[in-house]
Amino acid sequence: MAPLINVFGVSPDRQSELVDLLAHATEETMKNQPSFICANFHAFLDGERVIDYAQSQSEDHYRAMLTNPEAGDHMDKAATIASDVQPRLYRAAPSHRG
Repeated sequence: MAPLINVFGVSPDRQSELVDLLAHATEETMKNQPSFICANFHAFLDGERVIDYAQSQSEDHYRAMLTNPEAGDHMDKAATIASDVQPRLYRAAPSHRG
C-alpha cells in the first residue's frame, strides 16, 4: 500500500471550495483508477489547511495515476485554489490501538 498525505495551504475563505473540489475529483476520476483504495479529507479548524489522506495499492500505481490527464486537470485546479501544495508518499507502518 502507498499512503499519500497531501497538505494544502489555503486561505480560510477558500477552504470549503478546495474540499469540494477534492471530493468531486475523487468521485469523478480518482476512485476509478485501478489502484484507488480510499481518500479522506481533513479541514483544519483555523481554515488555513486541508489534508488529503489517500491510499493506492502501490507507489507504481500512484505514479501511473499521475499520468492520467483527468487526474492532472483536477490537481491543476486544486493548485489554483491552494497557496501551497505538499504531496508526499509514505510507507505504512504498523498501527497501535489501545
